[in-house]
Amino acid sequence: MNKHIFFDRLTVFIAALVTGRKKFFAQSIDSRGFEELIESAKVEIPAIDGETTNEVEAIIGESRLAAAYRVEQWLGTDFPTIIYHHGNNERPFDYRAGAKNTFFNIFVKHREAFRANLMVVRAPFHDGSLKRYQNQMTELENFMIMLAVSVKMNEAIIRRLREKGAKRTITSGISLGGWVTNLHRSYFNSATIYVPLLAGAFLGEVFLTSRYRKLTGKKALENPEVIRRRLNFHTAFANVTESKVFPLLATYDQFIAYEVQKASYERHPIKTIEAGHVTGALKADLLRAHVMAQL
Repeated sequence: MNKHIFFDRLTVFIAALVTGRKKFFAQSIDSRGFEELIESAKVEIPAIDGETTNEVEAIIGESRLAAAYRVEQWLGTDFPTIIYHHGNNERPFDYRAGAKNTFFNIFVKHREAFRANLMVVRAPFHDGSLKRYQNQMTELENFMIMLAVSVKMNEAIIRRLREKGAKRTITSGISLGGWVTNLHRSYFNSATIYVPLLAGAFLGEVFLTSRYRKLTGKKALENPEVIRRRLNFHTAFANVTESKVFPLLATYDQFIAYEVQKASYERHPIKTIEAGHVTGALKADLLRAHVMAQL
């Protein structure tokens, strides 16, 4: 077993101990589909004109969720804008040493290297404690709502940028954020370029067939077709035929399994790195270079 596989498996082992009975979808596997949730999500953001952090209330039916976005660098509408979506259980506004924050490591530390506007979206349920997040993720619909709101946030940002005359937007994200990236392409396809990192379109397989299944509740594992029907969105993704996707996958990834997820990108060039999920997320230089190559 190489180090990349080892660290992925160790991470899941520790996470399973911490999670206990609060596994993904342990309480409920009932949910509306992505298309319905994305369409029904209501998100309004103010005009974008400078570096700022804004809290946003998203509404889906009777639910009101707290999301947010941050403009880390604003050079103006003559420059491209990168809209980044963080990974699972990250805190994208936390810049303290040791914080779990790929946005900081990939972009903020080297912001002067980017001749682009830099933005990050904070997904719902990522403004509180790990315990609160785990409680929410025991229901499949909460997980799907979290993704749907982030997708709608991305679209709201792109529309605001277009109102100001911006012509080039790049949507990117890692892991959870990579799923948001690909979902946005599937249902809106309004960004100029998509750069999903360590993600694909077979989201259900993460919880059913990858090493990550150790964090999946029994109810979900016993009803795999329900999970696949709700979470796999490869058909919607494939129905968008424009070739403006530049994915990055890791060969030893135990969560976003390379052999499974590469099928998402049959018509698109895949950048492959020799890493696992955990070690891949730490390779900020490689991730940064891949995003910058699309500028």
